[in-house]
Amino acid sequence: MLARPRRSVLYMPGSNAKALAKASTLPADALILDLEDSVALDQKIAAREQVVRAVRAGGFGGREVVIRINGPHTPWGEDDLAAAAAAKPDAILLPKVDGPGAIMVAARALREAEAPEETRIWAMMETPNAILNAGSIASVAADPSSRLSVMVVGLNDLARETRARLTPGRPTMTAWLASCVVAARAHGVDILDGVYNDIKDLDGFRLECLQGRDMGLDGKTLIHPSQIDICNEVFAPTPAEVESAAAIIEAFALPENAGKGVIQLNGRMVELLHADMAQRTLAIAEAIVERSKAAA
Repeated sequence: MLARPRRSVLYMPGSNAKALAKASTLPADALILDLEDSVALDQKIAAREQVVRAVRAGGFGGREVVIRINGPHTPWGEDDLAAAAAAKPDAILLPKVDGPGAIMVAARALREAEAPEETRIWAMMETPNAILNAGSIASVAADPSSRLSVMVVGLNDLARETRARLTPGRPTMTAWLASCVVAARAHGVDILDGVYNDIKDLDGFRLECLQGRDMGLDGKTLIHPSQIDICNEVFAPTPAEVESAAAIIEAFALPENAGKGVIQLNGRMVELLHADMAQRTLAIAEAIVERSKAAA
C-alpha cells in the first residue's frame, strides 16, 4: 500500500531566505514554499525566483516540497505556475479553488509545460464555492491527468468570506471540514486541516490537532516550527495502534481464517474492513520511519 505521511505541513514565506535555508533542518513531513498570502506585493517576483532556486537546489531530505502559487486571476499567477512547473517540486498548491475546472486548467498547463508526472496538484479549499463543490473538486482525482492528490482546508479565508467566527473548538467550521473530509475519502484524496493562528497556545493547538485527527484529516498545515512536534505526535499511529494493526493482519493470514470476512480476536469481532484499515496504519507507520531516516 502506497502511503505518504502528511502529518505536519509547514508554510514557509517564499520571500524569507533565512526560513528557506532552515527548511532542511525541520522535522515537518512537508513544506509549502509560499508565493501567495505570506508574500508582500512588491516582493512577489523576487520570492518566485528565490523559491525556484531553492527547489532546484534540493537538499530537503525526503520532505515533500510544495510551491503555493498565486491565483490565475492575479498578475503573478500564470508566471508562478510556469516557474513552479519548471522547478519540478513534489506538488503545486493552487489557491482559492472554486470548482473542478481550476484543477483541470492547471493540469493542462503542467502537461503543456512538460512538467514531470510526479509533480502533483494540491487544492486549497478556502472559499464558499469550494465547500459547495467539494465533491466535484475531489472527483477529478479519478482522472489521472488531473494530478490531484491533496485538498488543503483554509479556514481563515473561509471565516473572512462567510463572516463566520473562528472560535475555539471551531463549532462554526466543523460541518465544512466534515464535508471536505467525506469528499476527499470518496475519491481517494488526502486532506489537510487548516492552520492554528495562536502560535503561543500549544495546549489549544494540541486540542485542535486531536479534533482534526478524530474527524479523519491526514494532517495539519502549520505556520510555525514550534507546532511541528505536537502535530507529528498526534497524527501518527500510536504504538498500541501499530501493535493492534499487526495482530489483525496476522490473524487474517492464518490458514484457519482464509476466506473469512469476520473473525474473533482477543474477544472482539474483527471484519475485513478492519484489516484494510490495519494495512494503512502499518504502511503509514513504516513510511514515517523511512521519512525520518531520509530527513536525518
